[in-house]
Amino acid sequence: MTLSGNQKRAMRSAARLYAVQALFQMEHSDQSIDKVRDQFESHRFGEVFDDYEMIEGDMDTFRALLEGAVAGQARIDQMTDRALVAKWPINRIDPTLRALFRAAGAELVAGKTPPKVVIVEFVDVARAFFPEGKEPKFVNAVLDHMAREAQPDAFA
Repeated sequence: MTLSGNQKRAMRSAARLYAVQALFQMEHSDQSIDKVRDQFESHRFGEVFDDYEMIEGDMDTFRALLEGAVAGQARIDQMTDRALVAKWPINRIDPTLRALFRAAGAELVAGKTPPKVVIVEFVDVARAFFPEGKEPKFVNAVLDHMAREAQPDAFA
Protein backbone atom coordinates (compact mmCIF):
# COMPACT_ATOMS: atom_id res chain seq x y z
CA MET A 1 0.00 0.00 0.00
CA THR A 2 1.37 3.39 -1.02
CA LEU A 3 0.71 6.33 1.24
CA SER A 4 -0.22 9.78 -0.06
CA GLY A 5 1.79 12.86 0.86
CA ASN A 6 -0.97 13.95 3.24
CA GLN A 7 -0.96 10.57 4.99
CA LYS A 8 2.83 10.70 5.39
CA ARG A 9 2.64 14.24 6.81
CA ALA A 10 -0.11 13.18 9.23
CA MET A 11 2.00 10.24 10.38
CA ARG A 12 5.04 12.49 10.97
CA SER A 13 2.82 14.94 12.88
CA ALA A 14 1.50 12.09 15.03
CA ALA A 15 5.07 10.91 15.64
CA ARG A 16 5.96 14.38 16.97
CA LEU A 17 3.03 14.28 19.39
CA TYR A 18 3.98 10.75 20.50
CA ALA A 19 7.60 11.79 20.99
CA VAL A 20 6.52 14.59 23.34
CA GLN A 21 4.33 12.14 25.27
CA ALA A 22 7.15 9.59 25.45
CA LEU A 23 9.69 12.15 26.68
CA PHE A 24 7.20 13.37 29.30
CA GLN A 25 6.62 9.76 30.40
CA MET A 26 10.35 9.07 30.63
CA GLU A 27 10.90 12.09 32.86
CA HIS A 28 7.80 11.47 34.96
CA SER A 29 8.29 7.74 35.52
CA ASP A 30 12.07 7.37 35.34
CA GLN A 31 11.65 4.68 32.67
CA SER A 32 14.41 4.01 30.13
CA ILE A 33 14.21 5.12 26.52
CA ASP A 34 14.06 1.48 25.40
CA LYS A 35 11.11 0.65 27.65
CA VAL A 36 9.11 3.75 26.69
CA ARG A 37 9.90 3.43 22.98
CA ASP A 38 8.78 -0.21 22.98
CA GLN A 39 5.60 0.66 24.88
CA PHE A 40 4.67 3.40 22.43
CA GLU A 41 5.46 1.35 19.35
CA SER A 42 3.58 -1.70 20.66
CA HIS A 43 0.58 -0.12 22.35
CA ARG A 44 0.09 3.57 21.53
CA PHE A 45 0.37 3.77 17.76
CA GLY A 46 -3.10 3.01 16.39
CA GLU A 47 -4.63 2.45 19.85
CA VAL A 48 -8.39 2.92 20.26
CA PHE A 49 -9.75 5.07 23.11
CA ASP A 50 -13.54 5.28 23.53
CA ASP A 51 -14.16 4.59 19.83
CA TYR A 52 -11.41 7.03 18.80
CA GLU A 53 -8.48 5.44 17.01
CA MET A 54 -5.08 7.07 17.42
CA ILE A 55 -3.36 7.62 14.09
CA GLU A 56 -0.36 5.52 13.23
CA GLY A 57 2.81 7.49 13.78
CA ASP A 58 5.82 7.45 11.50
CA MET A 59 8.16 5.08 13.30
CA ASP A 60 11.36 6.59 11.87
CA THR A 61 10.38 10.13 12.89
CA PHE A 62 9.32 8.97 16.36
CA ARG A 63 12.58 7.11 16.95
CA ALA A 64 14.75 9.91 15.57
CA LEU A 65 13.08 12.51 17.81
CA LEU A 66 13.15 10.34 20.91
CA GLU A 67 16.74 9.23 20.47
CA GLY A 68 17.90 12.68 19.36
CA ALA A 69 16.28 14.34 22.36
CA VAL A 70 17.87 11.88 24.78
CA ALA A 71 21.33 11.94 23.16
CA GLY A 72 21.34 15.73 22.76
CA GLN A 73 19.44 16.68 25.91
CA ALA A 74 22.20 18.80 27.44
CA ARG A 75 22.68 20.84 24.26
CA ILE A 76 18.94 21.14 23.64
CA ASP A 77 18.26 22.20 27.23
CA GLN A 78 20.98 24.85 26.96
CA MET A 79 19.41 26.16 23.73
CA THR A 80 16.03 26.23 25.46
CA ASP A 81 17.46 28.03 28.49
CA ARG A 82 18.93 30.72 26.24
CA ALA A 83 15.51 31.18 24.62
CA LEU A 84 13.70 31.50 27.95
CA VAL A 85 13.59 34.50 30.25
CA ALA A 86 16.34 34.35 32.87
CA LYS A 87 13.83 33.88 35.70
CA TRP A 88 12.37 30.78 34.01
CA PRO A 89 15.07 28.19 33.38
CA ILE A 90 13.95 24.97 31.70
CA ASN A 91 13.70 23.08 35.00
CA ARG A 92 10.96 25.51 36.14
CA ILE A 93 8.67 25.24 33.12
CA ASP A 94 5.77 22.85 32.68
CA PRO A 95 7.06 19.29 32.09
CA THR A 96 4.92 18.92 28.95
CA LEU A 97 6.55 22.04 27.49
CA ARG A 98 9.96 20.76 28.53
CA ALA A 99 9.31 17.51 26.64
CA LEU A 100 8.03 19.49 23.65
CA PHE A 101 11.14 21.69 23.54
CA ARG A 102 13.37 18.61 23.74
CA ALA A 103 11.58 16.85 20.87
CA ALA A 104 11.52 20.01 18.74
CA GLY A 105 15.14 20.74 19.64
CA ALA A 106 16.14 17.27 18.47
CA GLU A 107 14.50 17.91 15.11
CA LEU A 108 16.05 21.36 14.80
CA VAL A 109 19.53 20.11 15.68
CA ALA A 110 19.24 17.22 13.20
CA GLY A 111 18.74 19.86 10.50
CA LYS A 112 16.79 17.62 8.11
CA THR A 113 13.49 19.50 8.38
CA PRO A 114 13.17 23.21 7.57
CA PRO A 115 12.97 25.15 10.85
CA LYS A 116 9.70 26.84 9.91
CA VAL A 117 8.09 23.40 9.45
CA VAL A 118 9.40 22.27 12.84
CA ILE A 119 8.02 25.40 14.50
CA VAL A 120 4.56 25.08 12.90
CA GLU A 121 4.37 21.38 13.72
CA PHE A 122 5.31 21.79 17.38
CA VAL A 123 3.05 24.82 17.84
CA ASP A 124 0.28 22.48 16.68
CA VAL A 125 1.42 19.92 19.27
CA ALA A 126 1.26 22.67 21.91
CA ARG A 127 -2.31 23.45 20.80
CA ALA A 128 -3.21 19.78 21.27
CA PHE A 129 -1.95 19.86 24.87
CA PHE A 130 -3.03 23.43 25.71
CA PRO A 131 -6.08 24.23 23.54
CA GLU A 132 -7.22 27.19 25.64
CA GLY A 133 -3.93 28.60 26.85
CA LYS A 134 -1.22 31.02 25.79
CA GLU A 135 1.34 28.21 25.56
CA PRO A 136 1.25 27.90 21.73
CA LYS A 137 2.41 31.52 21.36
CA PHE A 138 5.10 30.93 23.99
CA VAL A 139 6.21 27.77 22.16
CA ASN A 140 6.36 29.70 18.88
CA ALA A 141 8.63 32.36 20.38
CA VAL A 142 10.97 29.90 22.12
CA LEU A 143 11.23 27.63 19.07
CA ASP A 144 11.94 30.58 16.80
CA HIS A 145 14.89 31.49 19.02
CA MET A 146 16.08 27.87 19.18
CA ALA A 147 15.75 27.48 15.39
CA ARG A 148 17.86 30.57 14.75
CA GLU A 149 20.58 29.10 16.97
CA ALA A 150 20.38 25.55 15.58
CA GLN A 151 20.09 26.50 11.89
CA PRO A 152 21.28 30.09 11.44
CA ASP A 153 21.78 29.65 7.67
CA ALA A 154 18.06 29.00 7.23
CA PHE A 155 17.36 32.56 8.40
CA ALA A 156 20.11 34.35 6.46
